[in-house]
Amino acid sequence: MTPLVLSLHAAVTAAMTGLSWFVALVHYPLMAEVGRNEFPRYERLHQQRTTWIAAPLMTAEAVLSLWLAAVQPEGVPVWQLWTGVLLVAVIWLSTFAVQVPLHSKLSGGFDPALHRRLVLSHWWRTAVWTLRALLASAWLALP
Repeated sequence: MTPLVLSLHAAVTAAMTGLSWFVALVHYPLMAEVGRNEFPRYERLHQQRTTWIAAPLMTAEAVLSLWLAAVQPEGVPVWQLWTGVLLVAVIWLSTFAVQVPLHSKLSGGFDPALHRRLVLSHWWRTAVWTLRALLASAWLALP
């Protein structure tokens, strides 16, 4: 069961890492190109549709991360497992304390300063997800 959970965890983390890089390099920068009149509707739809993808994956990643820390698979250093959990907590904190409020403000209309904060703050999440993906990949490579 543990190898399956390690694989599922790595897949979910890889999916979120890929999504985060796509958002950082493509999606968020392109928000500045949406017309001013269309932006509030676009932002609301962005929030709804992104939630359909990100929420289940983020939840699965958190649950699997906690499960792995609890069962402590053989060969995986305990400190790495708990580092993975801590990184998930950082991502969730950033998401709900920084990005979600910025999206809420942007739903009222495009603001270049808020958009810039959204783009820059998202890079922190992307970096953390990249670290998580490296950890998850390393665990798959263990004998």
